[in-house]
Amino acid sequence: ITALLLDMSAAGAATFNSKVTVGTNAVGTLTTDNDGSFDLEASNNFKCTPSGSFTLTFTNRDNTQTGNILLVNSGGHTVSAHGNTKVDASILATITAAGTYLIAYFSDGTNVYLTNSAVYT
Repeated sequence: ITALLLDMSAAGAATFNSKVTVGTNAVGTLTTDNDGSFDLEASNNFKCTPSGSFTLTFTNRDNTQTGNILLVNSGGHTVSAHGNTKVDASILATITAAGTYLIAYFSDGTNVYLTNSAVYT
């Protein structure tokens, strides 16, 4: 059995100083956040059903954190991006149209980079 170094310096957080293998599946929490501001300390995966226009904003950004947002924009609300939220030229126009989208994100600790699906039917 190989010894595992574990740092529990932050409350509820673990840092593994070697490769981690998951034998079956890893399950996270789906966090509902309908205001378009996502606290990355709360979860990696979010569901957002906005009731009005909003700005995609990410707080507590960690270096190399990744995750997904299921955006249910049934009202076709206008979506904009915070200065630290990096998007391509068409993502905001796409996800402003009424529909359901899957948005993937990657954080470098300073900025959060987004990519999106087409509308789901």
